[in-house]
Amino acid sequence: MKVHEGIDARLSRFLLDQPVFFVGTAPTSDEGHINVSPKGMRGTFAVFGEHEVGYLDYTGSGAETLAHLRENGRIVLMFCAFTGPPNIVRLHGRGRAVLPGSPGFGELLARFDTGEHQGLRAIIDVEVTRVSDSCGFSVPLLGYTEDRDLLLRRHSRRSDEDLAEYWATRNAHSIDGLPALDPPGPP
Repeated sequence: MKVHEGIDARLSRFLLDQPVFFVGTAPTSDEGHINVSPKGMRGTFAVFGEHEVGYLDYTGSGAETLAHLRENGRIVLMFCAFTGPPNIVRLHGRGRAVLPGSPGFGELLARFDTGEHQGLRAIIDVEVTRVSDSCGFSVPLLGYTEDRDLLLRRHSRRSDEDLAEYWATRNAHSIDGLPALDPPGPP
């Protein structure tokens, strides 16, 4: 394993080239559930600098990451090379959810390389405190075909009121009952 001073141009290119990454968070309590979520869709992850990254957080079935960040801010993002030379990069840090309508939301959103925002509930902004990579020798080679468009198609059929109701009834708390989302309303 190698620990890096920050995200340099080579690491940035590697991160941006991966079609999927994984987000890990945990509650403070030993009794709570650890969460790992896969993330994808081109253009929804961005490197803001040597020590800052972000990703677009779309409405989903749970709100574990939002709840854990709200409680303690701890987060790790993991990227694996499924093609080309083996590599695993982990970005440890402190994250925060920037909600639509919050100060700075529009400026952050403009830094992403996608115009698809149906169902967007937050931008996860991460202050990266540790950057490391390791061999990835046992990670399988997999072929990327294309992004799925099901999430965006599903959200395109929802009204702002439908999204607000979904957030209030399905994304307000984590599976452990931690508060997750008190949205001011859809974007």
